[in-house]
Amino acid sequence: MAQHRLLFVCLGNICRSPMAQGVFGDVAARAGMADRFFLDSAGTGSWHIGNPPDPRGVAAAAARGIDISGQRARQISARDFSDFDLLLAMDAENMSSLRTLAPEQHAGKARLFLADAPELGVTEVPDPYYGGNDGFEEVLDLVEAGSRALLARLA
Repeated sequence: MAQHRLLFVCLGNICRSPMAQGVFGDVAARAGMADRFFLDSAGTGSWHIGNPPDPRGVAAAAARGIDISGQRARQISARDFSDFDLLLAMDAENMSSLRTLAPEQHAGKARLFLADAPELGVTEVPDPYYGGNDGFEEVLDLVEAGSRALLARLA
């Protein structure tokens, strides 16, 4: 079966996108479809290149049985647009950055991560970086619902 290549994108690649990568991988594995996906994450900014995910996100994900501690932040590159089938932006700001960076022939690959979950009533995954632990729990709830919806569409 063909493998879908998904890239989850946020600003610094230490909060939302690593959590989305981990949660989507978990959701796909629980559905018996992990082998259908190659997953990665990246940030539109360069501030955290090489850093692990935010410890608050690592702890929140671990409490749900998801290990994201081995991930390392990287910045998106032009090559990502040809290497991935979908580039999933966590919010409108990152979506705008993807549109700016995308080569014309790959512009249609970028979309908002929550586009397949309109029942949530939100279109963006909020950035929890400057808040408390509750923000990371909210992100996990949103990316879990978004992951289930995305998996249903791709399966």
